[in-house]
Amino acid sequence: MKKVMSKRLILLLCGAISLESALWAQRTRGAARMNSDARIAYYERLLAADPGDIHSAMQLAAVFLQKTRETGDGSYVERASKLTDKALAADPKNYEALRTRNLVDMIRHEFPAVAVRARQMIALAPSDPQNWGTLGDALMEMGEYAEALKAFERMQSVKPGMHSAHRIGWHAFVTGDATKAIAALEEAVRTADGFPENKAWCLVELGGVQFKVGKLDEAERSFRSAIAVFPKMHSAYAGLGSVLAAREKLGEAIESYKKAQAMVPMVQYAGALADLYTLARNADEAAKQNALVDLAAKLEHAANQKANRTLGLIYADQERNLNEALEFVKADLAVRKDVFTWDAMAWVLYRSKQFEKAREASREALKTGTPDPVFYFHAGMIELALGNKTEGRKLFARALELNPRFDPRQAPAAQKELGNL
Repeated sequence: MKKVMSKRLILLLCGAISLESALWAQRTRGAARMNSDARIAYYERLLAADPGDIHSAMQLAAVFLQKTRETGDGSYVERASKLTDKALAADPKNYEALRTRNLVDMIRHEFPAVAVRARQMIALAPSDPQNWGTLGDALMEMGEYAEALKAFERMQSVKPGMHSAHRIGWHAFVTGDATKAIAALEEAVRTADGFPENKAWCLVELGGVQFKVGKLDEAERSFRSAIAVFPKMHSAYAGLGSVLAAREKLGEAIESYKKAQAMVPMVQYAGALADLYTLARNADEAAKQNALVDLAAKLEHAANQKANRTLGLIYADQERNLNEALEFVKADLAVRKDVFTWDAMAWVLYRSKQFEKAREASREALKTGTPDPVFYFHAGMIELALGNKTEGRKLFARALELNPRFDPRQAPAAQKELGNL
């Protein structure tokens, strides 16, 4: 039976955390103004002087997780995990280490475990906003949107600011309210803390939503602002590339995606470049990018990483390796039930000519009204394959209403099919 901590002990623990935080805020105030590499060096020096200092270890782990976002390098997650394991081995109930463990497990897609632990920590420290945020994040990935919103709203009531505003904005987008989403994400940008990467990340998220709903000028400004704030923000260059492609500036779009890829070689950048090179009639370069996609798939198999909806979508778009694509998406759907994974499943099933199953998955993707034109394009193609021209026409029209240039290959296909219908 698990031991239940007494209320008095909880109060003592929370008081100790507050006192410790106050002392450390004074000691590490200078570190907060450093960039990530300088903060890593700073906390490594503290740990070298006192290897048993769990607080410094968890601060270092937090910077490693920040570096993961900045660079896309998964080795930083492993470094953070090792620090957390060591801290929990020394003190299994250490609050900071448990918080960090949840952040690591979130990145590893262990969503049910994160939700359970977050609820346990909320019972221990309901005034800690991170616990509410982590709970909501896990619930979003699990497709439990109503409960996720409750967690985010509670987080906002505990501590308004960038972290809560961003989450509420993303929830609003996923559940069909683009106007609320943009307003909340703009608030996240305004209240972004002192780390440039955090502000740039919010700008990229804002630009992504603006692009989905056809606000190309606003999206371009957001992506360029992100680059100005944090020049190493690879996703901002990718976002800018999507805008340039929508404006039919293929050369500039390719260059923007190449900058993103040079910073962090993410598989979705290779997929986008393959499409753009194909449109530019550069078959050799398109083949090179497809080879990078295939290499990523081989590395995933070698690492026994079975879940990858991104690879599944790329293969479905390219109409190749469909059995492998289905394996990737099925494995992802086993751990996350959000609308994006359902859409990936729908598209792979459609390409595999499993149209009835594709329709079932597509309806799951559309059930919250997410204003993503790709969802509606996929659904339209599925309905057309099933002979339902009336519904197909509505879905293509909705995709193009949101953004008539949502994708350099799929948007023209939607326009063509709508014209034919």
